[in-house]
Amino acid sequence: MSSDIDSEHDAPSSEILPPEGESGSPARGITVASDILPTTLHILPVTDRPFLPAQAMPLLLDEAPWMETVEQIGDTAHHMAGLLLSGADEAAASTVDDFASYGTVVRMHNPMHAEGKIQFIAEGRQRFRIVKWLSKQAPYVAQVEYPEELQRAEDADQEKAYAMAIISTLKELVTLNPLYSEELKIFLDRFNINDPSSLSDFAAALTSAETASLQDILETLPVLERMKKVITLLKKELELAKLQAKIHRQVEQTMGEQQRKFFLREQLKAIQKELGIAKDDRTADVERFRERLDALQVPDAAMQRINDELDKLGILETGSPEYSVTRSYLDWITALPWGNYSADILDLEHARKVLDRDHEGLEDVKQRIVEFLAVGTLKGEIGGSILLLVGPPGVGKTSIGRSIADTLGRKFYRFSLGGMRDEAEIKGHRRTYIGAMPGKFIQAIKDADTSNPVIMLDEIDKVGASFRGDPASALLEVLDPEQNRDFLDHYLDVRYDLSRVLFICTANQLDTIPAPLLDRMEVIRLAGYITEEKLRIAKKHLLPRRLRDAGVKRGQLKLSDAALRHLIEGYAREAGVRALDKQLGRVVRKAVVKLVSGEKGPIRLGIEEIEENLGKPLFAKERMLSGVGVVTGLAWTTMGGATLSVEATLVHTKNRGFKLTGQLGDVMRESAEIAYSYVASHLADYRGDSQFFDEAFVHLHVPEGATPKDGPSAGVTMATALLSLARQQKPLQPLAMTGELTLTGQVLPVGGIREKVIAARRAGIRRLILPEANRRDFDELPDHVRKGMTAHFAEHFSDVAAVAFRRR
Repeated sequence: MSSDIDSEHDAPSSEILPPEGESGSPARGITVASDILPTTLHILPVTDRPFLPAQAMPLLLDEAPWMETVEQIGDTAHHMAGLLLSGADEAAASTVDDFASYGTVVRMHNPMHAEGKIQFIAEGRQRFRIVKWLSKQAPYVAQVEYPEELQRAEDADQEKAYAMAIISTLKELVTLNPLYSEELKIFLDRFNINDPSSLSDFAAALTSAETASLQDILETLPVLERMKKVITLLKKELELAKLQAKIHRQVEQTMGEQQRKFFLREQLKAIQKELGIAKDDRTADVERFRERLDALQVPDAAMQRINDELDKLGILETGSPEYSVTRSYLDWITALPWGNYSADILDLEHARKVLDRDHEGLEDVKQRIVEFLAVGTLKGEIGGSILLLVGPPGVGKTSIGRSIADTLGRKFYRFSLGGMRDEAEIKGHRRTYIGAMPGKFIQAIKDADTSNPVIMLDEIDKVGASFRGDPASALLEVLDPEQNRDFLDHYLDVRYDLSRVLFICTANQLDTIPAPLLDRMEVIRLAGYITEEKLRIAKKHLLPRRLRDAGVKRGQLKLSDAALRHLIEGYAREAGVRALDKQLGRVVRKAVVKLVSGEKGPIRLGIEEIEENLGKPLFAKERMLSGVGVVTGLAWTTMGGATLSVEATLVHTKNRGFKLTGQLGDVMRESAEIAYSYVASHLADYRGDSQFFDEAFVHLHVPEGATPKDGPSAGVTMATALLSLARQQKPLQPLAMTGELTLTGQVLPVGGIREKVIAARRAGIRRLILPEANRRDFDELPDHVRKGMTAHFAEHFSDVAAVAFRRR
């Protein structure tokens, strides 16, 4: 970009006006380009405060939206632009509706661009008013006029008096803040101080007034009225400057007093030390550490190490780096609760009450926890156990861990392993590193101030690995009851007993947890909630908490059961209740707006009001596809169970072929190929035309192609769809199935039975086909989940076909 913007050019076309102060008619002869004001201007935005005619300062703009505008300004003979205040949050987002009607025409000097920014010096010339927008898109161009500033002869004396008042106030400001003197010098170089218009604009630009006040100054054309407004702003600025100076003096005085007291204290310490009535920092530290040890039961090996470090501390200089390292180490190791254990509350009745109070449903999970506590009650202590709570997000894994701690009366400490990639987070940093600290487990013990807290390791399935080590491998020592009694933290470098700690881990899935680590944990699965359970949770827990947090009394807002059920099924269909809690929060907030606006309570919300507040339901009622070659399967996801339709169709009979679509993973593609091979080779056994697949080109599709899918449990579903196509017979509806298929037709077991049964129940499907090996999983489901469900168990695909194609 050209930087010689100050060079003179030939006069532009006739769209020019004489500058302010000259006669109304254009000057005769040659006119210098710098002395003319164009009636057509390119417009640039300013957002923080308006630019006034008396100002000259650098401006910074984003290059992307304004580069073209600046280049077009540089191509003009006058190099002038109009600066208008924009009401948009960002200059790039400005539209013609955001611009003020009055602005300042400026001359652009030394434009430069680098690193995505444009910088130039803007020299203010005169105020202008927008007459008409010639371009309403960037680069903005407008036709402007330069309104005459009104000065009456009879106001000359008043203007002179106000000018003297403004100059007097500026002198006071310069005395209080020397930064004003530099701007004053620049002004005096460019303007006559006896010009009241320029003086008032300059004085206003010096203030830190609000944007609206400065824009008002810019739009005020009568000079006397403008000077009255400016003197008011200057007086406020003067008061502010005086207050800042006063605060500065007070701070300096306080700091001086603090320094004086510091020197006096140091002198007092020296005198007390000479008289033997005070101790130095080293002695005080050693005595404090020994006082801590008197109340602890430290093992001999650790005590020997502590004594060695105390002896070393006694001979080190307090100013040496080694002294700080040793002192920090002793501060950590003596702050640990060696031998301090909290007493457990081993009362099963109390445990059931706490679990029932905090959680609705989950009866099988509660029973597992009560059984776990019963074993501890019989032994007299609970320790050396690692529980793993597995389930979709929002089902209450973390809150269950907190409830277990409340049940036992233990301290609770939680930290997340999600994204952890450094082994030192688990086992600590060695003391040779600057800023070394113990690992998370030692920090948890210190914060809990007891050696047997409940420590929750959240998101253990999301532990990462990097060049810093593998945290999952470091957890093997911590989570092994045979090893953690002698846990060695790299920072402490002494053994600490973690065998009495109750570890509770949470995960969304087991696939990413290393097998050796998973082997050390007792797995408790938490499946998703069905609609009835969510309804009870919303009524007993979520809604009362939302009302309490919003300050709404129970009688002021009424939600019918039908409205809650519609909210659950239409807006919060996931396995957990986190989305349900968020939607209830939205409903309560909208009700609060009505109450604050004066609407008389109670506010009653039904289905129509729910849709009015939350919009149309996010989840439409699941529509089961039906027809020849269409079968409904059941799938497991990290968000819970889901129904999955499989479609098979005949494309043509010109040649044999098999096509798969639906963004299927490798395992699912193999299941489809196995299903195709089995059905094609045994078609005659199932009353189909054995020659069908010899000439048929078959297309198998799993809908919702944008969603990746994988897993082995769709084998029987795909085989049934292919058999339905070959026999040209619709399968029994409504029916859902799951199971892995082998080449010999055996139906193998799959996981996630509870989640899949809940998904089928939610979709209104009451008839299921499950692998025979999963009969136990189905039988262990709670009664309210199995109620009304009919399950057929299959060992071989012939059992599946017998149910799917039996006559109604």
